[in-house]
Amino acid sequence: MSGLGKNRRGREAARSIALKGAMQNESNNGAFIRFEHVRKAFDQKVIYTDLDLDIVKGETITIIGGSGTGKSVMLKLLLGLMRPEKGKILFDGKNVVTMGLNELIHVRKRVGMLFQGGALFDSMSVEDNVAYPVREHFPDYEDDKVAKIVKEKLEVVGLPDTGPMMPSDLSGGMKKRVALARALATDPEVVLYDEPTTGLDPSNTNRINELIIDLQKRFHVTSVVVTHDMASAFKISNRLALLYNKKIEFVGTKQEIDASDNDVVKRFIQGEIGEI
Repeated sequence: MSGLGKNRRGREAARSIALKGAMQNESNNGAFIRFEHVRKAFDQKVIYTDLDLDIVKGETITIIGGSGTGKSVMLKLLLGLMRPEKGKILFDGKNVVTMGLNELIHVRKRVGMLFQGGALFDSMSVEDNVAYPVREHFPDYEDDKVAKIVKEKLEVVGLPDTGPMMPSDLSGGMKKRVALARALATDPEVVLYDEPTTGLDPSNTNRINELIIDLQKRFHVTSVVVTHDMASAFKISNRLALLYNKKIEFVGTKQEIDASDNDVVKRFIQGEIGEI
């Protein structure tokens, strides 16, 4: 094995040990984000019957599962864009489910989201797209301060000279990175990723994966990722949570998934469980 490979494995091992310590502390003190006995349905279609999940501050956790299991719904519930019929969703100890709009706005200031497809505003330039959440949440900021934030975030995602461009001028991978810069614009504590690599070629998929890993290391953000891309999930995640049969079936590290005797986990990883 090359020295580079050894060093990388060493860093990954250290990262895993540090996260395990943090997870142990969090289990003693309460999770940073907690889904507790959550039930959600759309008319007669039940999405969750009894969903429980603890998310540790500073970790990257990836929600996996077949199509239609409600992975993206978890992100919308956390933001208060939807309400469950039953249960609690705790963000830093406070129940999002019972919050009014003003309280939710304060939570949303602490959360950034990368939407599937990027969801950039076509009529706005790149810099105006990235500035949008800053102007929404911090209307008192002077233009110079907003411009500085935009510049910094575009540099973080490797697109420092794209500010004047329009979304139509960008490739698919560039659009995703601009959308990520926008998600980071308010310096969130939590970043939500909804299918971050969908539609990207292998090179851009790898670039997004590396950005997710780098953001956790540099800014200690808590990342919640929804994806169908198992290669990406294994690469970026400290832990993975498998949604199956309207609840979280299994939570663990890649190593714990590989070693699991859980039949559902084995069948999902082998591709025998897909669309639900």
